[in-house]
Amino acid sequence: MNSKDKAAQILSKAEVVINGPQPIDLQVKDERVYDRVFSGGSLALGESYMDGWWDVEDLSGAISKILRSNIPDSLRNAGVIWHFVKSWVLNRQNQTRAFEVGEKHYDIGNDLYERMLGKRMVYTCGYWSSPTTPAQDLDDAQEQKLDLVCRKIGLKPGQVVLDVGCGWGSFAKFAAEKYGAKVVGITISKEQAALARERCKGLDVEIRVEDYRDTKGQFDHIISLGMFEHVGPKNYRTYMRKMNELLKDDGIFLLHTIGGNHSVMASDAWLDKYIFPNGVLPSVTQIGRAIERLFIMEDWHNFGPDYDKTLMAWWANFDKHWPEIKDSYSGRFYRMWKYYLMTCAAVFRARESQLWQIVLTKQGLVGGYRAVR
Repeated sequence: MNSKDKAAQILSKAEVVINGPQPIDLQVKDERVYDRVFSGGSLALGESYMDGWWDVEDLSGAISKILRSNIPDSLRNAGVIWHFVKSWVLNRQNQTRAFEVGEKHYDIGNDLYERMLGKRMVYTCGYWSSPTTPAQDLDDAQEQKLDLVCRKIGLKPGQVVLDVGCGWGSFAKFAAEKYGAKVVGITISKEQAALARERCKGLDVEIRVEDYRDTKGQFDHIISLGMFEHVGPKNYRTYMRKMNELLKDDGIFLLHTIGGNHSVMASDAWLDKYIFPNGVLPSVTQIGRAIERLFIMEDWHNFGPDYDKTLMAWWANFDKHWPEIKDSYSGRFYRMWKYYLMTCAAVFRARESQLWQIVLTKQGLVGGYRAVR
C-alpha cells in the first residue's frame, strides 16, 4: 500500500476524505505530503501545512475529528521518539533555558498580541461558563476570569500578590484597580515587562524580569496563570518548593494551568519547535506528586472547553487585524499562527487537554475552603 492510500485509510476512521467536498476534508496541493508526514510525524504535518502542501476549510474541525479517532498514534516515527528521549534525559527547562520561550514566542511583537488578545491582553483561557452570568464575548470572558481568580484567593485591599508569569500585566492591573491590591509580577519576557509597566503606570504594581527561582519575598497570595506549562516535569517539585517558600502561612496559591490527560516528558514536536520551546503539559499525577507535603489541595476546577472558545476568538481577532500587521511578518508566519491557534482549539474540543484552576494552601484553611465558581 502506498503512502497516499495508507493516509486515506487512516483518515477514513475520522470520516475525513482527501480532496472531498466537506469543510473538514483535506485538500492536498502537493502529492509529496504523504511520504513527508509518514516519515516526519506531527512535525512534518505542521510544516507541510505552513508550506502550503495541504489545506482544509475547517482546520479546527478536521483536527478535532482526527484527535477523537486516535489517529495521531499512527504517525509515530524515529524523530518523534528522539524528541521524547531528549526530554527524559535532559532538563530542557533549566535556568539556562528559562528565557528561551520569552525570546522566541512572547517577544515576537506586542503589535500582534495587542490585536489578538482583547482589551486587557490576557493570554490565558477566558471564563465563558460562569454558572450565573455566562460570558458574551472574549473581553467579558477574560474580565470574568480575572475576577474569578481574585474571588478564589479571597483578595482584600492592601494585600500583596505575587503574579508568577505576569504577561502584559493583565491580572496585576485588574487586581490593583478593582481590588486595591499590591502586585509583584514576574516574567521572562522583556517585551512583556516593558508593556506591562506602561499599562500599570500609576498603580501599586511592580514588574520584574526574572526567573521564578530567583524571586524573593513573602506574599499574602500567589497566582500563576498559564506559566506552569513552561516549568517542565524535572522542575515541578522545585517550583512547588519555591511557591511554598514565598507564600505566607495563611495565604492562598492559585495555579491556573493547561493540563494533559497523561503524564509525559515532552510536548508535540511541532509546537515545541515553532511556538512554545521546552513547554510540557502537566498531568494530575505529576502535580499531585509535586505538591505532596508542601500544599493542601483545597479546590480543583476544570473548564477546559472554555479554551476552545478563547482560541477561536483569538483566531478571529488575529485574522481580522492581519492586514494591519502583515508587513512585519510573512505569509508563512500567517499559516503557522493559524495552525497553532486552530489545532490548539481542536485539542481542547476533543478533550485531549484540560484547563485547571487549582487552589492550594500550606496548612489548610480552618473550617475548610468554600469553592468559588
